[in-house]
Amino acid sequence: MGFLDRLFGGNKEPVVQPDICFGRYSDSYKTTKQYDAWDRALEKFENEDYLGAYEDFFTYLRDEQEDNVRFERKNGTIEFEIFQGSKKITGMADERKIKVEASVAIAEVLNLGFMRRLIEQNFELKYSRFALGPLNNIVIKFDSFTLDGSPYKLYYALKEVATNADKHDDLLVDEFVMLQSVNTTHLKELPLHEKEVKYNFIVKETRSIFKAMDDGRLGIGQYPGGLAYLLLHLSYKLDFLTKPEGVMMETLERVHRMYFANDGQSTARKIAVLRKDLEKLIDRDKSEFFKEMYEVKSTFGITNPANHDRVIAFIDGELHNMDWYNENGYERIALAVPGYIVGYCMFNYAVPAPDRAFFFLFYQITENQYFKDLGFKGDFYNAERKSLNSKSIKRAIRQVAEQNRAQYPRLNPDVGRLRFDTLANFAKSYMEMIRELDMTKVE
Repeated sequence: MGFLDRLFGGNKEPVVQPDICFGRYSDSYKTTKQYDAWDRALEKFENEDYLGAYEDFFTYLRDEQEDNVRFERKNGTIEFEIFQGSKKITGMADERKIKVEASVAIAEVLNLGFMRRLIEQNFELKYSRFALGPLNNIVIKFDSFTLDGSPYKLYYALKEVATNADKHDDLLVDEFVMLQSVNTTHLKELPLHEKEVKYNFIVKETRSIFKAMDDGRLGIGQYPGGLAYLLLHLSYKLDFLTKPEGVMMETLERVHRMYFANDGQSTARKIAVLRKDLEKLIDRDKSEFFKEMYEVKSTFGITNPANHDRVIAFIDGELHNMDWYNENGYERIALAVPGYIVGYCMFNYAVPAPDRAFFFLFYQITENQYFKDLGFKGDFYNAERKSLNSKSIKRAIRQVAEQNRAQYPRLNPDVGRLRFDTLANFAKSYMEMIRELDMTKVE
C-alpha cells in the first residue's frame, strides 16, 4: 500500500488516490538489496569477473517500481536498456568492451544550427559525445574497454548519456523544425483531464503572481526580495506539482540558474528577466504544453542527497524573512517564503524520506484545491473561507510519522505547536515543526 493510499485513511478503510507522480525522480532512495548489489559489483570487478560485476551493477540501478532497467546475459554478452525520461538508452558489454547509445532525434535534412550546437555541447561532456548515425539520426554515445569500465566510471558515464539525451531531445525538436522525435513509444500518455488541470493551474498561478506584482503595493525597486520570493516559489511549485518535460522544464531550470548566477546583476534586474521568461512560457499554445505532458521512467536523479541538518540550516536562514511581510499585511509574500523553502529543497536536494513526505503534505495543504481538481481526497484548506481543517492536517502528519517510524524511531512531530488562524501562520509553524524533528535513523 503506497503513501498516497494511506495518507487520509485514519482508522477507516484506506482512501484510494489517483496514480499521479509529483516532483523530480531521485535515485537516492535505494533498498538494501540494491546497495548489496553495488558492493558485489565492486568486488567482482576487482576479481576481473567483469560481466558478473555488470549484472550486479544493473541490479543496483534497477528500481522495481519504475521498471527502469532491463538486462539479459547470454553467450558471453550482456545486453541492456535503461530508461531516463523520454529516452531509452541501449547498450551491450562483453569481456572486452562496453558500448552505450541513445537516439536523441532524427534529422530530415542536416542543418548547421543544430550541428554546431551539438559540437559545442561535446566540449562540455566528460565521458560521451554527440554524433550522427547512418540515417541522419542524432545519437549520444559512450564506449570503453571493459578493463577501464569500473562500476564507478560506468555510473557517471551512463548518467551523462541518459540525462543529456533526455534534456536535449525536446529542446532540439522544439527549436529546429527539421528534427523529429524518435524512440518515444515507451512514454505513457496522461489523461486529458489531468493535462487540462495542470495547464489551467500553470496559467492561473503564473498570471496571479504577475497581478500581485503589479498591484503597486510593493515596487520592484523598493522590495525586490519579496517579489523574488513570489517568482521562485511559483517556479519551484510548478516544477514539483506539474512535473514538466521539455521547454517548460528547461524554462524553470533557467529561472533557477539565472537568479542564483553570480553575474553582478541586481535583484530587480533579475526579477524583470525571470518574469519575461515566465510570460513567454505561458504565452505558448495549450497544445505545446500538452505535447510535453507525459509520464516517464527514470534511472538517474539530478538532485543531490541532503540530510536533515541541511534542511534545518535552510529553514533557519530563510523563515524569519516572512515576518515583516506577515505583520504588515502582505500575506501572499509571507506565504511564499516557506513555499520557497519547500520548493528549493525539493528542486535541489534528495532530502530524507520523512522530510520529503512532510514537504509533499505542505503542498497538499496549501494547494488543496489543485489536488482536489486532480481527484485527490482530503479537505485540508478551504480557500473561500480561508479556513484550515486542523483535524485532517494533524491526522495526516501523524500518519507520515507512523509510516517512517521503523527507520526513524524518534520521529514524533509536535503538532501542538501548529497555528491554524491563517495560512501564513500555519506555514511558519509547520516549518518550525519540521525543523525540530528528531531524524535519528536506525542503521
